[in-house]
Amino acid sequence: MAAGEVVLHRTPGDVIDEDVEHGHAAVVTTSGRISVASEHRRARPELPFSPVQLARLDEALTLSARTTGLGFSVYLGDLGEDTRATAESLHAESGETPATAVLLAVSPGQRKVEIVTGAESSRRLPDRACNLAVMSMVASFKEGDLTGGIVSGLRMLTDQAGTKH
Repeated sequence: MAAGEVVLHRTPGDVIDEDVEHGHAAVVTTSGRISVASEHRRARPELPFSPVQLARLDEALTLSARTTGLGFSVYLGDLGEDTRATAESLHAESGETPATAVLLAVSPGQRKVEIVTGAESSRRLPDRACNLAVMSMVASFKEGDLTGGIVSGLRMLTDQAGTKH
C-alpha cells in the first residue's frame, strides 16, 4: 500500500455494516466524520433476593399473617446509629395497625437484627421468643443464607404467636 492510497472510499450517507473498530450503527456524515450510535444499557441494580427467594419470603409472610392474624413485615437495610430507634420508627410507619404489627428489621452491613412488636403482638410474642428467633436467624445469616434466616425467624415467631383468636 502506497502512502495516501485510498483503500476504502466512503461517501456521506454510507452505512458501515460491520465496523469492528466503532461498533454497530456507524455512518459517514457529510463532513466525512464517522458517527457511531452505540447501545448503552443501564446496569441493573443488584437485588438482594432472586425471584425464587422473593416468592419464599412472600409465602412465609403471608402464612405468618394468615395463621396469627398479626401483621408481619420485613425491613432489609441500614438501620443507622441507633438501630432500635430506627426499627421502632419503621414499625410505627409500617402501614399495619401498630398494635398488631411485627417488624423484622435486618441490617446485614451492620450485623444487626431488631424485632419490634406492638402492644397486642407483644403479648403473644414475649422477648424470649423474639430472642430465640433472632438467634436462629443469625445462625443462618452466618452461613450466608439471608432468605433462609428470615423465613426461619418468621416460622418461629408464627409458632410462638399461635393461631389468631
